[in-house]
Amino acid sequence: MPEYGYFLATEEFRPAELVEQARMAEQAGFQSLWISDHYHPWNDAQGESPFVWSVIGAISEAVSLPVETAVTCPTVRIHPAVVAQAAATCAVLTNGRFRLGVGSGEALNEHILGHVWPPASVRLEMLEEAILIMRRLFTGEEISHYGSHYRVENARLYTVPDEPVPIDVSGFGPEATALAARAGDGYITMMPDEEMVTQFRKGGGHGKPVLGGTKVCYGTDRDEAVRTVHRLWPNQLLPGEMGQILPSPRHFEQLQPLVTEQMVRENTVCGDDVGEHIDVLNAFAEAGFDRIYVNQIGPDQRGFFDFYRTNVLPQLLR
Repeated sequence: MPEYGYFLATEEFRPAELVEQARMAEQAGFQSLWISDHYHPWNDAQGESPFVWSVIGAISEAVSLPVETAVTCPTVRIHPAVVAQAAATCAVLTNGRFRLGVGSGEALNEHILGHVWPPASVRLEMLEEAILIMRRLFTGEEISHYGSHYRVENARLYTVPDEPVPIDVSGFGPEATALAARAGDGYITMMPDEEMVTQFRKGGGHGKPVLGGTKVCYGTDRDEAVRTVHRLWPNQLLPGEMGQILPSPRHFEQLQPLVTEQMVRENTVCGDDVGEHIDVLNAFAEAGFDRIYVNQIGPDQRGFFDFYRTNVLPQLLR
């Protein structure tokens, strides 16, 4: 049986709100937490973007649930040696209940220091080298590294957990999925794609967890829920590589007219139909996912957690 977790959206909520949502998730019966790692929100309507490592520190004191970033880009905005230190500290704070989810990133968050945003093939090379560096640092030994993309000299993490931090790799296409199978301790993707799960397991991921996530908008008024998704998260329905290459929230806002309310209605679970919420999560379970995370879009967080505690999770976990 899969585990079910809650996905905290740093793009939409302030730090104290995220900590309170973590508490509500634990009380509702969710088994773990994901938390996004952004420098910018996708648009100004979302309106937030706190530093994820500070928020995880607060969450570690508020709940006992495992926590994972979904996902951190350890390649451009922050050097992998620094990400390794942050991840190791989070693992110590959570008594080993932290996993580091990583991916090749988006220009929206990573180009802010003025570096050229590399093409996808180079970003994947950088990610694989970053994973190697972080794994070496998690040993607690002093390392030096002179690679194609990074230099590390005489670096040692003195605060490390008893076991190395697991690194799960995000992938949405064949190349990234192959990298996840080759270099990751698990695989993260946001679509219930059985073909990608099979590729991951056959490519070296056998026995490693597959983790997925989805967004919903619970509400008693379905039309209002659709409008909420359309206002806050139209970016999730943009096609192609735009999510990886557009550099600022205003560029995503300029493309919002491409996403209609009808598209939201057809592609996002909105409203309070229990069956629809269960079906979208079961699609991941049927595709072979081991852990499935759900995020509530919009302000009615307490209503969502009450709904899932009483109507959804009991049917999924029985």
